Amino acid sequence: MAYRPLKNLTLPDSAAAVYEDWLGEIEDRLKNPKCDRYTLCRDVLFDLYFPGHGDYEDLLHDPGASNGVRAALLALDPHNVTLEPEYYHEGNVEQYQQVKPLLWLWQSFDRSPLGGGNVDVGVQLRRILAQHIFARCGENFKCFQFVEFSYGFKIEVGDDVVVHRHVLLDDRGGIVLGNRVSIADYSNVYSHTHALADQADVTNKQTVLEDGVRLAYHATVLAGVRVGEEAMVGSGAVVAKDVPPWHLSLGVPAKPIRLKPNAPLEFRADP
Repeated sequence: MAYRPLKNLTLPDSAAAVYEDWLGEIEDRLKNPKCDRYTLCRDVLFDLYFPGHGDYEDLLHDPGASNGVRAALLALDPHNVTLEPEYYHEGNVEQYQQVKPLLWLWQSFDRSPLGGGNVDVGVQLRRILAQHIFARCGENFKCFQFVEFSYGFKIEVGDDVVVHRHVLLDDRGGIVLGNRVSIADYSNVYSHTHALADQADVTNKQTVLEDGVRLAYHATVLAGVRVGEEAMVGSGAVVAKDVPPWHLSLGVPAKPIRLKPNAPLEFRADP
């Protein structure tokens, strides 16, 4: 196989300057202890979805505005939407209300023309938001579009973590991502389970991906599992039991099938 590290790209200076100023404004507002996050979210989304349309309140109350326009405007304000985790009974309501506008901004940005597949700007904005959502967010966090969380504030992220497109991080019971964790497209990491006899009987369990773990495309890690250091979970695998360090696990249910060729000597034993 060919060794192909990612390229280094730069944006045109004129575009980079505008993006830098825009991101800086958002970051400065979030750093202000008096920041109203709901207003921040509404203002940012109004600019993205109704550029050049003047004032939010004026447009919302314009007699000539259709019900569809009013509905779209109302949905820019997180007060006027409900998100799935709000229906859960065990959550900290006050804490969730603090992060809800940032989660809504994250999701809505990803669906905007600016957000979509715009890698550079998207990574920068999500990195800013993650600092105010997660329980901990390390250096160089890199997250692509359409990643979703449950609460968000029950996620701990180490340094140099990469989360690719369409990943679900269900942190109802807590998720810990160690340093250099890489989660590929369409993977799912869960931290809650439902009882066989009663779906409303929910058990929360912390799920841990230790340093250097890689989840390949469409992999699923179930609640309470610990994936050991430098382990890899193959494409489409469903992990229901702990994965030993430095091992490749495949299948449904996933089983450790081999040791990685670069594993240290102390790990070279049968799982």
